[in-house]
Amino acid sequence: MGDIQEILIMLFVLVISLTVHELAHAKSAEMAGDDTARRAGRITLNPLAHLDPLGSLMMVLTVIGGIGIGWAKPVPVNPYRFRNPRWDNLKVSLWGPLSNLLLAFFFAQIIRFYGNHLGNVDYLFVGYFVIINIGLAVFNLIPIAPLDGSHIMSSLLPLEQARRYELFMAQYGGIILLALVFMGPMFGFSILRMILGPPRTLLFKLFTGIPW
Repeated sequence: MGDIQEILIMLFVLVISLTVHELAHAKSAEMAGDDTARRAGRITLNPLAHLDPLGSLMMVLTVIGGIGIGWAKPVPVNPYRFRNPRWDNLKVSLWGPLSNLLLAFFFAQIIRFYGNHLGNVDYLFVGYFVIINIGLAVFNLIPIAPLDGSHIMSSLLPLEQARRYELFMAQYGGIILLALVFMGPMFGFSILRMILGPPRTLLFKLFTGIPW
């Protein structure tokens, strides 16, 4: 298995996983009463409708670095059209990471029950679906804007604290996130790997029944 082939598999898995992630946001928003995403053409499995240039670049860089993280274009949502704005915003935000956990669980069962019958390439392909989707779910639950975790945190906080949190994240969230991704490697370690590693290892073992 050459490095290029492995990178291409990881990129393919990332694109599919991010597409499902954004579709889950879009469809859950529509079910909550907001059809903005549908009118924007985001309720689709076409990756071109979802991919973001910077997020796609992040995919390539982190795949080469062995982590495999990226993001797609945020799904346009109008919370004022939700039937229960704060509660529905929480559900819509959760559905992205949840869709990745469901994908990870599905492919983990292939490893659990049929892993011994898979060839090397097939096992690698299925394994990356598990690993990358768990990583995407955990990464997106970090409460830093523009990640889903920031919307989840805002929905859970009391209203006044939520406003202050949203204002802070609007000003500094992007800077904090970029520092989280890039500052560690500049000094020879990965903060992101330290955050994602333990829960990713635990969930992989729980889903597949085998250690990482």
